[in-house]
Amino acid sequence: MAKGVALVTGGGRRIGAQICSTLIDDGWYVLVHVRSSVEDAQRLLADASQQRNGEACGQVVIADLSTDEGLKSLIDQTHAILEGQKSVGLGVLIHNASIYNSKGYESVSLEELRLNNRIHIEVPFVLTQALTPSLKAASGCVIGMVDTSLHRAWKDLAHYTASKAGLRQLMMNLAGDLAPDVRVNCVAPGAIMAAPWEAEHFASVIEKVPLGRGGAPEDVANAVSFLVRSTYLSGQVIEVDGGWSVAP
Repeated sequence: MAKGVALVTGGGRRIGAQICSTLIDDGWYVLVHVRSSVEDAQRLLADASQQRNGEACGQVVIADLSTDEGLKSLIDQTHAILEGQKSVGLGVLIHNASIYNSKGYESVSLEELRLNNRIHIEVPFVLTQALTPSLKAASGCVIGMVDTSLHRAWKDLAHYTASKAGLRQLMMNLAGDLAPDVRVNCVAPGAIMAAPWEAEHFASVIEKVPLGRGGAPEDVANAVSFLVRSTYLSGQVIEVDGGWSVAP
């Protein structure tokens, strides 16, 4: 029997998919949210089910979080699944959905800035707000996937890093607002090799990483798993960056 229900936004591919797989391994029934990576998410759950003699390991929930209608749909689907599973509430909420594109500060449009703020700040705020009763009922936890850009100037990423900083602060505030019923933390991945293009993209960063290599999606998922299991941790940010954050 599953420990409870977990929801992972942006769970169809790369880091999100690994988080979903790890939570399933940990015994959670995982709602894999996707916008377009439906087949990837279905394959992930099918493989997990096959490894467990056909046991249902979760469901795919499809929603476009860039629209109010899509966000409402995700909330409604989550509530319906929780009711159908006869769950006491939502045990885990992972804000992993993200957009990332490198673009010079002077050429970023207002529309692009708003979309970054939408996905990284508005959606986590509204989704957590709507699911707070379910999170409290299960004494659940919330984890925001941020990044390691704090106190750094990242070229051509002002729109992205500013919105991720907003998510980090939102999570810190919620750690206070939702205590003692719900724990809230962050995971900040560094140079994680989750796609073919990232080896070249992060090459200059990896040269400065004390551990001498880029990370793997499993490294991030293990940090998420640790926070889910650690019932006396809240308001923390775990930097999964091979020591880069403290490198000279």
